[in-house]
Amino acid sequence: MNKKYIHHSFYALVLASFLSMTPAWANDIYIEQVGDTLDLDITQDGTDNVIGTSTTDVNLDGANMTFAITQTGDLNTIAADIQGNTYTGTWVFTGDSNAVDLSCDSTSGTNCEDVTLNITTTGDSNTFDFNVGDTSDSDSAEISFTVTGDGNVIESDVDGKNADITVVVNNSASTATGGATSGLLSSSGAGNVIDIDVDGDGSTGHTINLNVDGGGSSYTITQSGIGDNTFDADFDGDNQDVDVTQSD
Repeated sequence: MNKKYIHHSFYALVLASFLSMTPAWANDIYIEQVGDTLDLDITQDGTDNVIGTSTTDVNLDGANMTFAITQTGDLNTIAADIQGNTYTGTWVFTGDSNAVDLSCDSTSGTNCEDVTLNITTTGDSNTFDFNVGDTSDSDSAEISFTVTGDGNVIESDVDGKNADITVVVNNSASTATGGATSGLLSSSGAGNVIDIDVDGDGSTGHTINLNVDGGGSSYTITQSGIGDNTFDADFDGDNQDVDVTQSD
């Protein structure tokens, strides 16, 4: 009886040791959807999670679409391609070294006509690449970025008749030293890199608002179109690098 008891205990110990060494796998999500009136909510918590990739992305095709993401953790990636007439998105990120790539494409003037997108991120060294519309297709785009952290990169390319973009940035230090490096996907020091390009002809024009608390960042703003184009900025911090180009 005693030998049997010891024998079972030994295998239980080996099994427990094996389970303790089993790695924690990341969560991967790949979605391809066609149809109207989609309401999709995704929540991920952890490290190395994936929502689509550059080769197998999240592909959503349909009108009147709501697509919300809440992602918490580090080293997570998102790649999504949206083709729909009306799109509303609320994306919330908390963590470091995450990468987000969103494309809202247009096809024959039927997609991405009205886009409302709110992005909030808290963390460092994150990369956000957002492209909305194609060849001045979007009728209306309202995009809001709220960034709390350092070394983040935001690139936003919006084509449409009317675009309203708001960026609120809060660095950890109000007088960061070193500064950010101008150019896409490159940031050093405590600052952030913001690159926004808006074009398209419309009667109401485009508006970009920047509200920055913290130094050492780089901002490149390009606006064009036959309507009134407005750039309104409020900076509080040292070592800012700001380039603004506006044209009809």
